[in-house]
Amino acid sequence: MIFRVLEVMKANKVKRKRMRTFFITLIEVAGLLLATGVSGPVRGQSQNSHPARPGSINYVEGQASIGTEALNPSAVGSIELNKGQSLTTQAGKVEILLTPGIFLRVADNSSVKMISPDLANTEVELDKGRAMVEVLDIRKENNIRIDQNDVTTQLLKNGLYDFDADHKQIRVFKGTGQVHTKGQNIKLTGEREFALDGGKLKAQTFDTRQYEDDFFRWSALRSGYLSEATVDQARLYIGPGPTWYGPGWYGTGWYWDPWFGVWTFIPEGGIFYSPFGWGFYSPIFVYRSPFFFYGYYGHQPHYFNEFHYPYGHGFEPPGGFRGGGFH
Repeated sequence: MIFRVLEVMKANKVKRKRMRTFFITLIEVAGLLLATGVSGPVRGQSQNSHPARPGSINYVEGQASIGTEALNPSAVGSIELNKGQSLTTQAGKVEILLTPGIFLRVADNSSVKMISPDLANTEVELDKGRAMVEVLDIRKENNIRIDQNDVTTQLLKNGLYDFDADHKQIRVFKGTGQVHTKGQNIKLTGEREFALDGGKLKAQTFDTRQYEDDFFRWSALRSGYLSEATVDQARLYIGPGPTWYGPGWYGTGWYWDPWFGVWTFIPEGGIFYSPFGWGFYSPIFVYRSPFFFYGYYGHQPHYFNEFHYPYGHGFEPPGGFRGGGFH
């Protein structure tokens, strides 16, 4: 809500000084409410007892099904794509959780099959259509693989990966992947693609702007909503407790936000930037955000929403996915 109010203020050319005063007042009021114990309805993961695991359905739009079972918005937070099951979309799109910090998004007229939903060995097969994988956090213990057209791609770094089974292409907008095909390993880095039906087993550069289509923009919008949910949910885990964190906190992972009706990713420390430029914030970062609201960055005054919004052309801001920190 605060972000939307600031948008209106900007649109009406409200002066920065007045915006700063408005924001500081909100912070002081919020601090007073916390100090006096006044709060809104209790929100948190406890309201959804179904834990998030690889294959959990996180968003449904339009027509989609698992086997013969049609999916609708009520499937979010309660239905999983289990081992051996296939999810198919018609005129619709679906967002699926993989390991914490990794989202699989399935485009219209597509089909994916869950090969392995294990946390340490997560494998999905794209049978037809198109899918994107947004990676905010990947650990060395993770083995994330996407199969298509008898080829396996292992995701190695944070980034944005695009898989197109119909056109037999793999594109890396940002990140690093390893393509395993015909007994060879081909490394794919940012802004490079691999044609699965080509004569030469070699990656080629591509213009990312050519593929920033409706599905790309839909994925960016989903990432933005999840970023807002992270800010909303991270506030719940700011003390009181023996450490900086409050009750219910168990570290980096998926956390359920009933107000947004999604699982969102909350890191333990700092801020993680998505490849679309959205920020995913830790409780400590949100706790210290008042100093960030009206502080200086690069000798220029900035407000929280200016950092929260995307940083340009589909990539994270300078400093990387974990830029920012506490200054």
